[in-house]
Amino acid sequence: MHPFGMAMQAHDVGSAVALLAEDVEFRSPVVFAPYRGRDAVAPLLYAVAEVLRDFRYTREIGAGSRDIALVFRARAGDRELEGCDFLHIDESGAIDELVVMIRPMSGVHALAEQMRALLERQDLGSQ
Repeated sequence: MHPFGMAMQAHDVGSAVALLAEDVEFRSPVVFAPYRGRDAVAPLLYAVAEVLRDFRYTREIGAGSRDIALVFRARAGDRELEGCDFLHIDESGAIDELVVMIRPMSGVHALAEQMRALLERQDLGSQ
């Protein structure tokens, strides 16, 4: 599995963040505008690690290429969800693009509500 997946699954968010390019672009299923830059994305990854329960990757697609899909399952509150982290790896080996897709809609809503509450408590919900 890609090191980003290993780090996130192990709740080692610091190691996952270290794999991001300085100018990484993160697109979330819950907000319209992308987040840009490692400093903007890091708090979101820490929040996701806190909110999602029973998080585990179930499959990796594209291992060894510059475009990788990491399929996962988790819970947000009492909602089961499945999703995929799409990674693009730049020439230096850093992740310069991270796109997250999640289903079903009830899982997306549960995740969005919990993330919003957590980020507001941390005063990070302004984007």
